[in-house]
Amino acid sequence: MTPTAAPQAPYKQLRRPTTDRMVAGVASGLGRYFDVDPTLIRVAFAVTGLLTGGVALLAYPIMWFLMPEEPTGAPAWPHPAGVAPTAGSAPGGPPPGYAPTPPYPPAA
Repeated sequence: MTPTAAPQAPYKQLRRPTTDRMVAGVASGLGRYFDVDPTLIRVAFAVTGLLTGGVALLAYPIMWFLMPEEPTGAPAWPHPAGVAPTAGSAPGGPPPGYAPTPPYPPAA
């Protein structure tokens, strides 16, 4: 008898989303990754920039360069409650286990 493991969800990836961005999507990507409102990340960037005389603001373009942009059909993280990733059954659809990323904040 072979043990069967439950399928695992895709792992978290730090990416810049294409749907919820103000400038480059860095704050939105960080917000999704840490499950925090992107507005809080933006305020933290602004406050840190003011406290350090603008030196901390250099982190934004560095992260913009280092964080990859989220491709179309990338796994949504976190998955909406009760919604499993869908597989692309149509030709040219997303690979199995992938779903489009919903906009932030999730609809209630």
